[in-house]
Formats: sequence, structure tokens, C-alpha cells
Amino acid sequence: MTSLNSLAAARIAVDALIDGGVQYVVVSPGSRSAPMAYALAEAEAAGRVDLLVRIDERSAGFTALGLALSTGSPAAVLTTSGTAVGNLMPAVMEANHAAVPLVVVSADRPEELQGTGANQTTIQLDLFGEHVRFAADVPAGSNPLRAVETALAAATGAFSDLAPGPVQLNLAFRDPLVPGPEEGLPTAAGHPRFRIGTDPLTMNLPPAPASLEERRTVVLAGHDAGPVAEAFARAHGLPLLAEPSSNARFGPNAVGPYRLLLEHFGASSALPIERVVMFGRPTLSRPVAALLERAEVPSALYQPVPVAWYQPGRRTELPLENLADLADFAGRGPSDWLDTWLLAGAAAQHALDGVLAAEPAASGPSVGAQVWQHARGQLMLGSSNGIRDVDLAGLPAAEPAATVYANRGLAGIDGTISTATGIAIGGRQYTTLLLGDVTFLHDAGSLLLGSGEPSPDLRIVVLNDAGGAIFDLLEHGAVRESGRYTDAVERLFGTPHSVDIAALAAAYGVGHCSVSTTAGLAEALAAPLTGRSIIEVRTDRVGLRALHTRIKAAVAAAVSAVGA
Repeated sequence: MTSLNSLAAARIAVDALIDGGVQYVVVSPGSRSAPMAYALAEAEAAGRVDLLVRIDERSAGFTALGLALSTGSPAAVLTTSGTAVGNLMPAVMEANHAAVPLVVVSADRPEELQGTGANQTTIQLDLFGEHVRFAADVPAGSNPLRAVETALAAATGAFSDLAPGPVQLNLAFRDPLVPGPEEGLPTAAGHPRFRIGTDPLTMNLPPAPASLEERRTVVLAGHDAGPVAEAFARAHGLPLLAEPSSNARFGPNAVGPYRLLLEHFGASSALPIERVVMFGRPTLSRPVAALLERAEVPSALYQPVPVAWYQPGRRTELPLENLADLADFAGRGPSDWLDTWLLAGAAAQHALDGVLAAEPAASGPSVGAQVWQHARGQLMLGSSNGIRDVDLAGLPAAEPAATVYANRGLAGIDGTISTATGIAIGGRQYTTLLLGDVTFLHDAGSLLLGSGEPSPDLRIVVLNDAGGAIFDLLEHGAVRESGRYTDAVERLFGTPHSVDIAALAAAYGVGHCSVSTTAGLAEALAAPLTGRSIIEVRTDRVGLRALHTRIKAAVAAAVSAVGA
């Protein structure tokens, strides 16, 4: 068999990636990956693919993840050999659990250099273990076509009963790694640009037939549930308890402060839940987890396609593949069931809003409510408190105003800015990112865009309370208040800092403004946006635990007053 030179093999790989639906490739610079870089440059000049360049491979991986999320197509990331490949592990892990078609193209040294101590040489095949759907080692000089085609089929879930997810193509290249002196880039040609997901989706289902049994069922919409959850709740006359990243938190049946109601009523007879129908993956609150753990409340999971976040038999919900079976399980709500929830939800929302309005300064819940209200186009929510603040205080709208994204596969804080950047570029829409200061600082290097790289319309809202506030809302807050480990909790969990975010923004050439009140935030969110801009919301986490206590007390009193 004739051996291919490195650039010829790379061109075959690039053609196969593009033919398989890859629209974007994020490239991190390196020498061993040069044949792929040159082949990609040729394809971009011919108008066949879009390239982004990131010097940090971790940022590159999460940027590609965001591109795949917003376009719905596989996105690739290219690295050189050695530690460069290992830096992709966090993005690969997230893509695995979130079922995102991320294609890792790792360049490698040829077989004769393995085990010799050659620079940047290690064992790269199967580096990601069970986190990838497929991994292939393509030796130097061989044709990569079949490996690329198989990888794309695995990434998109086309050739097995597995959910979509990440794959690895480990391509070895031999010298020469650069084009010959007679070769050059083709004449630049434009290619059609198309807008992805301009409008958030809604859908309708026929009303539940009267023959269905009446049941006090609730519809629980977790991450990535989709608008089918809202349509199902509406068709069956059932309350909808929807997390922000479900993309179902809207419509007449949605109950905003549902987790406060679940926590307040618990297993009491005031809101006697008989069954739970679950769409997507709930990840945010303990009251929801407690509901799903109640043995006397049967639950079902709508699962029309394989999912990546659990193994069959490991959860108690009954998996159902079609809506007809789900309808039989859920039944239809009794005449007063939905009204009871909506009345309690309205009272709880009013009480919550009253507590927040009385606060002189902005807080996590008030920031979450404002960002949710103003979001248009695309909204990315960071892990930790940001998404939970929206879940607590974000008022459901009549119709969705933004498509919502969040890295809930493993709910890590890493890669949040780069994921949002990929989402903004891939979706070609105005995008808002809400995240905390620790999450922001963890990925601050992703603010770096090289000269000439596309800069998206991305508004980054940073809730800066000088540390990690979420731990104060967990058991660690009580430990701090006890006085036994106060300093240790602050240092080890609070992780205090004094970073000047304005100076950091200036260093990266990103716009910045600082606000400290809800009114100031609303004004900043309403301002026109071109390019990237940071809104820093300065607040204090010292009183956060007490604020949540006041919210719970106010909600309990309001709900009791309306007789729910």
C-alpha cells in the first residue's frame, strides 16, 4: 500500500470532517499538528470551514463544545502532541455527560519515535478512556478516511444505540510537516453563512383526552428537557416545575419558585403529589432530589432517545419512550390541581420579589432575576450559584425569549467563558453569560482572542462577591456560623480574592462597567451591545445565608395566607 505524505493524509482527514458536518474547527498551535493546520487553512480559504485559534487547549476544547451546542453539528478541536492533548480532558468529560458531538483531533509522533524519549511524545490513544464514544490511532502514512467517518458516526450517535458524544482521532504525522515550495493557499472564496436557532422553540400537543385518569401529577423539567415538557404540562393541565436550562421554563403552567414550595410543603398533604413526570435531567436543588426519592410517589422519565448521564437501571424512574405511554402514566390534572399550584406560586413569587426589592444592594437572586428578564437571543448560565439564582428568582415568561445553555453534564465551573464564546460565535446571536467571580477567574484566560479572531456579541455578567458564596448556602455555612472553623471555612471554601476585574478586562481589551444595585444592573443590561463587554456586579456574600432565610420565611407566610 502506498504511503501518504503528511499533508496528503491531513487533506483527506479535513475533507472527511467537512463532509461529515463539521462547520467549525478550533485550532491550538503546534508543530506536529501542522499538516492538519495547513489543510484546514486551505479549506477555510476555499470557504468550506471556519477556523478559530486559541493558544490554550482547555479553552479551545470548551470553545468547540460551545460551537457544537449552538450549531447542533459536530465541532472539532485540533491539538499538537503531548500535554496539549491532556488539556482537553475537562471539555471531553463535559461533552461525554452532556452528549455533545465534540471531535478531538490529536496529532502524534510516528511509531518509530514512541518510547525513545522524543520530545512531546506520550501514549495518546485512549487517553480519554470511557469518556469518548470512539478512539482511533491512525499511523503515519496511512489513509485516515475510514477512521474519520467512523468517528463522526459515533460522535453523532448514528451507528449505535449510544447517545452522541466526544470522539478522538489520534493522527500520527512524519516529516515533512509543511507544504512544498510549489503549494499555496487557494483563492479566498466566501461561503454562505446561516443563522442557527434564531427563535427559541415552542410546540403544541393535543389536549389530554377526558378518558385519562385524574392524577395529582407534576411535570419536572430538568436540563435539556426542551419545549416538549411545557407542551405536555399544558396539554394535561399539570403544574410545570422547570429549571432554567430546561428550555421549558415558560408558559401558563410554569411555577417560578417551585423549589421553595417543594421545600415548604415537603411530603405534607397541602400539595399531595401523586406522580412525577420527568423530562431532561434535574440537577439543581435538594427539594427536587427529595421528591424523586419518595418511594410513595411513582415517577417516569421521558426518554425517546439514549441519554449519556446515567446507566440503565441506576435510577428509580420508569423510562418511557413515547408520549402516549407517558400520558397514560401521568393522567390529567384534577380541576383544582393546577390552580392550587399557580396560586401558591404567585404568592411565593410576590413574597420573594418583595424581599429582594427591600434590599439596598444587588444580591445573587436579584441579579439572577434581572438577567433572566433581560436575556434575548442566547443565555449561558454558569454553574454554582448563578444558575440556582435564576432557578430561584427568574419569573417564567409567557413565551421563551432566549435559548438557554449551561454546562450541566458535570456541572463544573471550568471553561464557562470559552463555552459561552463558542455558543455566541456558533449561534451568531446576541448572547448573555451569567457567572460568579470564581467561575470567571477560573477561565479568565479565555478572554484572550488573537488579533483578527472573530469577536462575538457577548455580554458577561459577573457577580463579584470576592469568593465562593455557594458554600455558605450549604452545610459549610452553618459550620462557619458555629465559630468552630470560621477561618478555615473562609480560606478553604470561600477562597477570598481581591482581583481587579476592571484591570483584567482592560488587559484583554474587553469593555467593562461596574454596578452595585439592581437598578444599575437593569440599565447596564438594557444598553446596546457590540462585541464583548463585562458587567461587574459588586456585592457582599456575608449576608447571603441570612437573605435566603428571609426569603423562605416570607414565602412560607405568603403561601399560608392564601391557604395553599
